[in-house]
Amino acid sequence: MTHPISSQTHTRHDLAEAVLEVHRAGMPGIIAEVIDHGETVRECAGFAEVAAKTPMTPELHHRVGSIAKTFTTVTLLRLVEKGIIDLDAPIGGCLPELVPGTRGEAITVRMLANHTSGLNEYLPVIYDSLRAFPNLAQTSPRSLIEQQFTRFDRRELINIGVGAPPAGEPGGLPGRYSNTNYLLLAELIESVTGTSAEEHIRSEVIEPADLPDTYFPVGSVLAAAHTHLYESWFGMADPPIDLTDFDMSWVGPAASLVSTTADLNRFFGLLIDGQLLRPESLEQMQSTVPVISFEGTTIEYGLGLHRRESDDGTVWWGHDGSVWGGGALTFTRADTGKQVTVFTNRQRWNTLDESGRPQPHPIDAALARVVTGSMG
Repeated sequence: MTHPISSQTHTRHDLAEAVLEVHRAGMPGIIAEVIDHGETVRECAGFAEVAAKTPMTPELHHRVGSIAKTFTTVTLLRLVEKGIIDLDAPIGGCLPELVPGTRGEAITVRMLANHTSGLNEYLPVIYDSLRAFPNLAQTSPRSLIEQQFTRFDRRELINIGVGAPPAGEPGGLPGRYSNTNYLLLAELIESVTGTSAEEHIRSEVIEPADLPDTYFPVGSVLAAAHTHLYESWFGMADPPIDLTDFDMSWVGPAASLVSTTADLNRFFGLLIDGQLLRPESLEQMQSTVPVISFEGTTIEYGLGLHRRESDDGTVWWGHDGSVWGGGALTFTRADTGKQVTVFTNRQRWNTLDESGRPQPHPIDAALARVVTGSMG
């Protein structure tokens, strides 16, 4: 869900119309929540569940993917503030069994958090039908369906990522986005706290921030009312596959978080306002480097935070996320005066051209209007 930022501003009516247009363009359902100087506007369109035609409503729980990485880094930096973790310590000194040898000596905790470690991604290995990635035309959603309820071992995933050909040199720029980095951070948190990363994030961040509908789920099925998620895999799944129920051990605390638009706006508002971390810690989070995303675009990435700038120079901080079938995006203006969070329940809707590149789809432009208008 990466879109340019414009200074054009939505009125309440405009947002409702823009959200509805995303649904009309082919998105099963969408939720958008915009907070502008204390005034909250929530708009929904379409269906949370297509077969039953269950309406999309703003309180529904949603898998928010890599937005979990921001929660992980806030937890990490709280441990830094306590003197328990050093951002510039080599990960090999902390977890020598997972990143041994010279790479373990060269890769620091900071490099994991800002994706400059050079460690590669493990997903194309564990899902064999994705092995040709980034050659999309030679991939398929088959293995996602076959392994929908497979339970993965986190350390085995890390071993795959560490053992893969490096994506770059430790500290080299641009960095390469990789879930391997954040699984290692989860292992680090567990090693110094003696509790699971999910539990420590809950007790140290989620509960203090008063986020009642944010959690790492237990099991493959969400108990509370939630969105259903539909995966198109570049037109190879038509109609889209319902992948709502999924064992999220394939990504663990790096991207298995569930939340609501209200909770995410609250969390990022508190974070950017300096209420969750000391000023020097927030400054570390907001120190960015160029990182190449899964989509091949270069983003400004700090420690678990994206930086974006509108065409009028306004700076925004947040993160986006994707799981099989679901997308999420949340950004807060640097002065915290405005926030936007958007959830969608279809992913990879673009079909491929003869060269295997994703082609423009009406959803692209419609969704961009929601995001850019809300960030005006």
